[in-house]
Amino acid sequence: MKLLFLGLGMQEILVIAILVLLLFGGKKIPELMKGLGKGVKSFKDGMNGLEDESKDNKNEK
Repeated sequence: MKLLFLGLGMQEILVIAILVLLLFGGKKIPELMKGLGKGVKSFKDGMNGLEDESKDNKNEK
């Protein structure tokens, strides 16, 4: 059974999760996820800013 996440199966996701746990340890994972979340939020805010700027430029013409 394939999951709809990048075409990865359950075994592949499990192996990746175990590798991340071994590399970073249990205490670092929440910090990594927090940083990843902030990065995604910043990216979305930047994209929304570009869209708003694009709309403003079209309205000025």
